[in-house]
Amino acid sequence: RFASGYLIQLVADQKPLDGPSGTAVDFTDLHAWAEAYVPGAGWIGLDPTSGLLTGESHIPLACAAVPTSAAPVIGMTDVCKSTLHFEMKVTRIHEDPRVTRPYTEEQWADINALGERIDKELNKEKVKLTMGGEPTFVSVDDMDGPEWNFAALSPKKLELATELLHRLRPKFAPGSLVHFGQGKWYPGDPLPRWALSCWWRPDGEAVWEDESLIAWTPPNKAPKSATTQDTTRIFATEVARRLGLHADYVQPAYENPWRVIRDESALPVNIDPLAANIRDSAERQQLADQLAGKIGKPVGHVLPIKTVTRTKASAPSMWRSNLWPLRTGHIFLVEGTSPMGLRLPLSSLPVVAPEDEDLHPPADPFDDKEVLGKRNKAAANAEAKKPTRKTPKVGESARELVKTAACFEMRGNCLYIFMPPLQMLEDYLRLLHVIEDSARELKQPVRIEGYAPPADARIRKFAITPDPGVIEVNIHPANTWRELVDTTTTLYEEARQTRLGTEKFQLDGRHTGTGGGNHVTVGGATPAESPLLRRPDLLRSLITYWQNHPALSYLFSGMFIGPTSQSPRVDEARDDNLYELEIAFEQLEAAFGAQVKQGKENDRPWLVDRLLRNFLIDLTGNTHRAEFSIDKLYSPDGPTGRLGLLEFRAFEMPPHSRMSAAQMLLLRALILRFWKQPYKARLVHWGTELHDRFMLPYFVAADMKAVVDDLQHA
Repeated sequence: RFASGYLIQLVADQKPLDGPSGTAVDFTDLHAWAEAYVPGAGWIGLDPTSGLLTGESHIPLACAAVPTSAAPVIGMTDVCKSTLHFEMKVTRIHEDPRVTRPYTEEQWADINALGERIDKELNKEKVKLTMGGEPTFVSVDDMDGPEWNFAALSPKKLELATELLHRLRPKFAPGSLVHFGQGKWYPGDPLPRWALSCWWRPDGEAVWEDESLIAWTPPNKAPKSATTQDTTRIFATEVARRLGLHADYVQPAYENPWRVIRDESALPVNIDPLAANIRDSAERQQLADQLAGKIGKPVGHVLPIKTVTRTKASAPSMWRSNLWPLRTGHIFLVEGTSPMGLRLPLSSLPVVAPEDEDLHPPADPFDDKEVLGKRNKAAANAEAKKPTRKTPKVGESARELVKTAACFEMRGNCLYIFMPPLQMLEDYLRLLHVIEDSARELKQPVRIEGYAPPADARIRKFAITPDPGVIEVNIHPANTWRELVDTTTTLYEEARQTRLGTEKFQLDGRHTGTGGGNHVTVGGATPAESPLLRRPDLLRSLITYWQNHPALSYLFSGMFIGPTSQSPRVDEARDDNLYELEIAFEQLEAAFGAQVKQGKENDRPWLVDRLLRNFLIDLTGNTHRAEFSIDKLYSPDGPTGRLGLLEFRAFEMPPHSRMSAAQMLLLRALILRFWKQPYKARLVHWGTELHDRFMLPYFVAADMKAVVDDLQHA
């Protein structure tokens, strides 16, 4: 049958990634379409204009077997003068919150105003709060793929992460170093996972100036002007020259032929090691590559380098090197598929006596650092001496041996440079500048891998890493509410343009988060400025308030909660945990209560961590997998864990950036409230009521209303 009526088109909350963008304003128009009767389904509308089935935007006024019967006016008239005027408009009377538009513009303006007001109060109280996070994303094109459900690694995930890094760099960190490094190595993984990161200086000075010298994607063809061997040798020689070192310090590195020869000789005569049908295994692929011609040809080149010890970090970096005295006379790499910088034969180098080892303890994050200077071009030393190989005698300590090295390797027609471990940020940046100057001179894009810059408050970073089922973005901390909103909005939009989404769907069509969480980190610009270390009562207030109000644990959580989840509450594991936590709180009050009343700040930051570390854990004793993770507050393991950070892990990934910002605003409001007035209520022994009551929406809503009322009266 023929249908006549209205077609209403509304402005989309988000412009689609594919296809036409749709209307720019809400409007309606007269429209017509056809309908077919399907037994069991009724009349189904088909719109030939759009080529789609009709939906809620098609409002029928009349239906008839023939079009003329559905006309609003029929008949005839004599010749006369007529004037026709009509108007059609659409007014939105009511809109429910939805994942693409959680707040109206008026509501969002009120949220922004509250954020600015809280910022003013935080500045007035000198809280010095920073907030970051670890949002997670999944592919919008392949939600059922293993890498978006349980697998951590896949080529597609690395491709999307690289594209997202490319998009975020000019937004967050122009002039930054792009580091293609290795991340964590988890049990069950054959190799460490990759980690992509950008490092930049907050003072605006460029760490890496020329983006055209970053090899974002390996070129399809090798440079015609040089072979693989020549490319790495020429580049390494140029770097050595700019460091004031002789070109002979650059040494070729080879794959170890003995293992390959042994493996080849052990194969049956009717098995071809280069056959494609056995290349599924990484080990066999490596063997096939080696037998295809890499044996006897350098994989890359090694430049052993180390800085000469100096008393002042800002003084010019002086570099030294030596030829590695190996028994074979050549550098044969340890077998494997990792970058050559991870396969150097360090165990074959001469032994250095323990008393001659250069000990470099990690820098204390609480130490005052000099201001980083501006970038200066290093002058090459034209009088570099030709090296001689010095082999220590039996029993003699090789005290002058340099074991750290920069490596230059061609992989996939791309030049990778493996950065050596350096203790001082100044040395790392100067070596990086030399590499960029060499790349500019030789017109050769490179990828930087290996060791990342040493931990230092004078340099910032954001990173993209793989997790099971998701891509995780470790976003840099924001100092203000405005910066926090801008960062979150930009990240969500750039991820969307990369075809990464923030939600998945269950079998019944319900929305759910990515499954990877949206952990929130709280701290200060430096560890010494962290509000949690300056005022230990703040951490106690947060823990107690969350324990008193379970809605804060469950309203924003994902599908998995409880003692075996990734963010168990402090009272969801051992039954006696609360009693011991009460004792720890008493010790906190005894140690710091008088200081807080007198307005003094904490002079014993380690004590906060030691009193609470054994209670903020999961069932296995892991401090990382707890609702309040103090892994990086003031860890006894070393300076890298003494960052003054608290991680809230019970937040699932919100589908919209404004929802994420609103959650962080709630945390900012609570921190301000407890900074002004510490929360000293007693812990509640919920027992079985914890899950019996707060798994029901009514009790969660009532408890959340109590939290909001408390903040309104604070």
